[in-house]
Amino acid sequence: MAHVIAFIPDLLFGSQVQGSLRAAGHTVDLVGDESGVRIGLSGANVLVLDLTDDPERRAGLLRSVPPDERAHVHTLAFYSHVDVDARRMAEQAGCDMVVPRSRMAREGAELVAKLASGTGY
Repeated sequence: MAHVIAFIPDLLFGSQVQGSLRAAGHTVDLVGDESGVRIGLSGANVLVLDLTDDPERRAGLLRSVPPDERAHVHTLAFYSHVDVDARRMAEQAGCDMVVPRSRMAREGAELVAKLASGTGY
């Protein structure tokens, strides 16, 4: 199973994602800021990134982490389905998988498992 760092500032949705990932056997560290992401990356193999608030900054966070520090981490980002620019920014920043928030709610644990195993691209 995966060790996940989840940067989801929305506490309610973050708790839901954390619960579903843990129920599927993943270890999850829910962080609320960029410094938590940077600290947690060294021990994680999947980063879940919420793009629903300030997607440009969140995508910039990913770009600001040196490639050697995130080489072992697969990235799953989610966005509001109406914000196509957020999806584009995340893809350009190098996210491995970018999905609408509704899909993250439904299939988050399965998506994380696919990324962690290398079959989710």
